[in-house]
Order: sequence, then structure tokens, then C-alpha cells
Amino acid sequence: MTPYAVLIGPPGAGKSTIGRRVAAALELELCDTDALIERRTGRTIAEIFAHDGEPTFRSIEEQIVAEALATHTGVVSLGGGSILSERTRALLEPLPVVYLEISVAEGLRRTGANSSRPLLAGPDPRAKYQHLMRTRRPLYRSVAAIRVRTDGRSPARVVGQVVAKLKHYHEKAGSPNG
Repeated sequence: MTPYAVLIGPPGAGKSTIGRRVAAALELELCDTDALIERRTGRTIAEIFAHDGEPTFRSIEEQIVAEALATHTGVVSLGGGSILSERTRALLEPLPVVYLEISVAEGLRRTGANSSRPLLAGPDPRAKYQHLMRTRRPLYRSVAAIRVRTDGRSPARVVGQVVAKLKHYHEKAGSPNG
């Protein structure tokens, strides 16, 4: 049992928005691992970061992502930092992973001064986002089977591209999900 699609990308790439719309277009369920973490813990991600720190959050995230990838057959949307885990990257290797690509400028425009994003909080969110992208971009690319640029594109256009590329991926793979 594997997901039909797994969405990855940095903050602001549209994983939640695009994930909901892709799942609806394919008549599948969406599993948003960030939302699942908040439901399971009864706390927001920002609260977990503030009270327990990033290492504790990443440990919780790794476990929930592994469960979602093992049990969910629809669309799974991962948190932006989930690919930092070597275990998670290994689990993603054989899956139809869609990397929603975004530029630093567009990512900053979309995330703004969003206080619910603890890794971007502080005096220089631009420098933090640039550093985050330098670290994560190679990891996103290393696990992606499909890459879709989201800059300057409407959600409807991105969803259309994602759905078309997923259908092609599953046809090519001879997947029972295709």
C-alpha cells in the first residue's frame, strides 16, 4: 500500500493548497502530515518548536510521515523540513514524489511574516529562507520523481500539471493506481 502521490517543497510552495486540489481532482483523500502532527499532539507546530525544540519536532514528524507513507493510498503532503530526515528520504525513494519548486523571492512573498512558521521567525526572514533553500533544495531534488514550478502560476494551472504528470508517471510505471 503506497500513496498515489507525495508532495514536497519549501514553505510557501503550496503543498497544502495544491495537495487539497490534487486530491479532489483525483477523487482521493489528502493526508497533510503537518495537520496530522497538530491533531496527534494537540499543539501547533510553532508550540512544539517553542516548548520542545526542533529535534523533538523532527522526531515526531519522522514517525508520523513514516506512518502516513505506509498507510495512506491517496495524496500525502509533507512538511517542508521532513526531507531533512535520512529515514524519510529512504522511504520516499520508490514513491511518486512531486517537488513543488519555488524561488526564494516567491517563497518569501507567499510566507511573509507568518509567525506559524518557526524557522522563518526573527529579524531576517530572507536570509533564513535563503539558507533553508541552500540546505534543502538538493534534498528535494534527490527524492523527486516529478518537479513542478509554482512561481507565477495559478493553483489551477499547477494542479493541472501535477495531475497530468502523475497520470503519466503511473502509466509508465504500470502502477495499479494509474
